[in-house]
Amino acid sequence: MISIPVAQQQKLPRLVLPRVYGFPPNRETLGGTAYLIVENDGNTLIDSPPWTDGSQHWLREQGGVKRLILTHRGAIARVRAIQDTFDCEVMIHAQEAYLLPQVTVTPFNHHLAIGETLEILWTPGHSPGSACVYWSCQGGVLFTGRHLLPTPTGELAPIKTATTFHWPRQLRSVEALKAFCRQKSLSYLCPGANMGFLRGTLAIANAQAVLQGLSVDNLLCDKF
Repeated sequence: MISIPVAQQQKLPRLVLPRVYGFPPNRETLGGTAYLIVENDGNTLIDSPPWTDGSQHWLREQGGVKRLILTHRGAIARVRAIQDTFDCEVMIHAQEAYLLPQVTVTPFNHHLAIGETLEILWTPGHSPGSACVYWSCQGGVLFTGRHLLPTPTGELAPIKTATTFHWPRQLRSVEALKAFCRQKSLSYLCPGANMGFLRGTLAIANAQAVLQGLSVDNLLCDKF
């Protein structure tokens, strides 16, 4: 019998959009999905991916990681190891930076622009420091973390769970996010979990219509 190396047995990221890769669900972040944006001036990792030999090797092949953006406290896993390996900048909301005492972090507050293509918008509610990441390429891509998630019917909504920090604030953040995105080009939404409900895809198209169609009067409150 031929022995297959462990690194080859591990599931590796797959292409979601040109220059955007999605990782398999990470057990250490309760099934969270991390993404890598590949750019000439340095790659951006959004949330913590499964930290395996295979994923580390794959990241090196893509040119490493320039920065790691954490969209909420539940996306934290192996951050010190990621920073030690790639000497990358770690960005997290100021209210959750204390969770990484052994990591050099760059905290942000309400809004932060990074270069010409990236913006981080604070969307508190799911957690105190929950945030979404906007990338202006590919017609505009919004990485929603756990602020907005797929539902069993394939729609997108904020979802109230037992660990939700502040539900009314999360609903207000939905309105703030809609207002922010109305000023942007927006083609795709990339959620940070519940990917099985999208039935094989990692990006939701027709994003502006989907996002603007959300009504805080009809939002889901159940745990999926």
